[in-house]
Amino acid sequence: MEGMEERLINREKDAADAPSGEKKLLGAVHSVESFGSVDGPGTRFLIFLKGCAMRCRYCHNPDTWDYHSEDMRSAVSLLDQAERYREYWGEDGGITVSGGDPLIQIDFVLQLFEEAKRRGINTCLDTSAQPFTREEPFFGKFTRLMKLTDTVLLDIKEIDSRKHRWLTGWGNENILDCARYLSETGVPVWIRHVLVPGVTDRDEELRSLKSFIDSLHNVKKVEILPYHTLGVYKYEKLGIPYRLPTVNPPTEQEISHAKEILGIQETKN
Repeated sequence: MEGMEERLINREKDAADAPSGEKKLLGAVHSVESFGSVDGPGTRFLIFLKGCAMRCRYCHNPDTWDYHSEDMRSAVSLLDQAERYREYWGEDGGITVSGGDPLIQIDFVLQLFEEAKRRGINTCLDTSAQPFTREEPFFGKFTRLMKLTDTVLLDIKEIDSRKHRWLTGWGNENILDCARYLSETGVPVWIRHVLVPGVTDRDEELRSLKSFIDSLHNVKKVEILPYHTLGVYKYEKLGIPYRLPTVNPPTEQEISHAKEILGIQETKN
């Protein structure tokens, strides 16, 4: 995360770097990481935006829920910083925008990806798609955004909508509709599923998830993300009760079993 001095420099720069005639937006940034190797193809510069409507019981970043941020950045400022590392990206790398859920700040992400494409930068969007709707004005913006997006990392937390509501506070009908829309339009997608023992690892539901994924025509990769407790300290710091205190991370056997059901090939080292 940047130091205070660099933040102040960035804010001064942001005041002057808007393209002529274009309304400059500032994104509420949580943090950035210079070298990401798992959030999209190749080596990537990761931008974590603030704001998320979901309240996932296992969320390891509750500090991203609130939209407000002391680090307000422009697209130009973030991409100038990202391009310091461009020589390490290789052919497949680029930027990944995550959160929170970046679709909460869709207007800013649009501006960010438009500028990225002007610079020839590969773009990846990491989202749970909770804000998705086919109603305007969101749908028109989302359609524009997808034309600027090289890969979507789509997090399907639970295939059963009733259980999804218990897990996150929201149903999943619009999320699955987003997956269908991405399939209809051919946007490359990686499907991600957090494996939580006793919660999201039941064979029947994994088979239903596999059936849904098989109905899509644009899925390039399916990933299991093992549940972990590395973010519990953040709940303590924020004074928020952690709602899965007795759940342990999945074993290697449990992970392998879930991968087998989802048809994920094991990678041998």
